[in-house]
Amino acid sequence: MPLIQSTTSVSRSLFSTLLLATLITFSLGGCSTMKSWFGGDDEEMQVPVESLAAKGTEAYNVGDYHEAAKQFAELLEKYPFSPQAMMAELKGADCNYFMGNYPEALVLYQRFEEQHPTNEAMPYVMYQIGMCSYQQIDTVDRDTSGATKSIRDFTKLLKAYPNSPYTDEAKARIKAANEFLVNHEYLVVEFYLRTDKILDAKTRLKYLINTYPDASITPQAKTLLAKLEAGENLGFNLSSWFSGLVKLPDWHLFSSDKPAKQAPAK
Repeated sequence: MPLIQSTTSVSRSLFSTLLLATLITFSLGGCSTMKSWFGGDDEEMQVPVESLAAKGTEAYNVGDYHEAAKQFAELLEKYPFSPQAMMAELKGADCNYFMGNYPEALVLYQRFEEQHPTNEAMPYVMYQIGMCSYQQIDTVDRDTSGATKSIRDFTKLLKAYPNSPYTDEAKARIKAANEFLVNHEYLVVEFYLRTDKILDAKTRLKYLINTYPDASITPQAKTLLAKLEAGENLGFNLSSWFSGLVKLPDWHLFSSDKPAKQAPAK
């Protein structure tokens, strides 16, 4: 009886050893070993990271941003810690920006800023963050948050990198966005006048003049305020005071230099 128990124990031990060896073989061999033993589709094997980076960059360079974004997303999913991952993160954000997906691009740029704060492309990233809001500026009679946010973000760039290649353009776009906000305030004045809220119109004009003393519309606002203070009735001339205040002004009008060229993603 002891001999039978001993033989059984040896058999179990041998089986366990063989099982362990088999598992180690599977582990070392990976998916390719499993597929060679049990059958599999060779097309399911991962595409090399270099190939994904090359395909994404090629599509990006010819303006096929949808395909480029697809390749960069796959690269980040399969090789998140590869040397090419940082490039894929930034170019993926660029792809969304150039496709007009500004909210999505903003999230990706901000994520890059948080994860790589010392990267040499940071001035470009911060500029693009401002541009994501700037590109969403609508007409003066609608939401003004795009202008407000872009001014905030461009100002942040100027404080962090006062001598970057984007300094002049950021300053010019800040001025253009400010003009947009001033025109919005002036449009509110028109609303008050058309609804016979003269006191509110005067208050709004005073706010405009004090808040934006250097704006293009400020001299006209001062003249209008003086007429209201004098008790003049604008009557049919009201429309002439508020013409041409619809869209965001061209930022080039406020630039002292040529627009900065967008830097390559790094």
